[in-house]
Amino acid sequence: MSMIETTNLIKLYRTEAIETSALNGVSLRIDDGEFVAIMGPSGCGKSTLLHVLGLIDAPTEGDYRFLDHAVAGWNERRRALLRKANIGFVFQSFNLLDELTVAENIELALQYNDVPAIERKPRVDEVLERMNIAHRRNHFPQQLSGGQQQRVAVARAVVNRPRLILADEPTGNLDTEHGTAVMKLLKQLNEAGTTIVMVTHSEENAAWGSRIVRMLDGKVLSHDTPKGRFASLQ
Repeated sequence: MSMIETTNLIKLYRTEAIETSALNGVSLRIDDGEFVAIMGPSGCGKSTLLHVLGLIDAPTEGDYRFLDHAVAGWNERRRALLRKANIGFVFQSFNLLDELTVAENIELALQYNDVPAIERKPRVDEVLERMNIAHRRNHFPQQLSGGQQQRVAVARAVVNRPRLILADEPTGNLDTEHGTAVMKLLKQLNEAGTTIVMVTHSEENAAWGSRIVRMLDGKVLSHDTPKGRFASLQ
């Protein structure tokens, strides 16, 4: 079943002096339950594509169907409602609030999604155990290692039980050991049924996925598998 389907997506950024094309005719299908890595050099449109897929931004032209909704022309309010109910985000910068504890940072995601107060603590407790950070629930972000902070960020992304997680360079600020631990978490979430779309520069990280989408100059060039089988779109 298709979760994401884009057809000829174009994203232009305009100023008075210049027009820049970030996406140049991207057509892509991602099925429910896939783990897709998006790769390419800096400036190729990877993060722009992730923002469009995550309903943070809208394309300039083209079609985008998410969970069978034609969302390309939706305004921000409609996109936000669909996004909050279905999508979690994990970024390279952990984006944790320093003045809140680990548990409070995670609970904040539930508050944004209007989850009743009586339900929030058990949901937070569940995800803390699942991410193996329950013993850090009352610590503040600055008291944690980078790997622990990213675990909290993953916990915050999954506490609303999203169908899709979008990860933008999720191990970019981590050493090898902690980066591997985060990739294992994402793989476990995928094996439990969550669809993962991850932007990465790392071939090693991409190998955790089921498919690699390679981009250049705002276009999808090819798909291949982590085992090296290659199927060009050309």
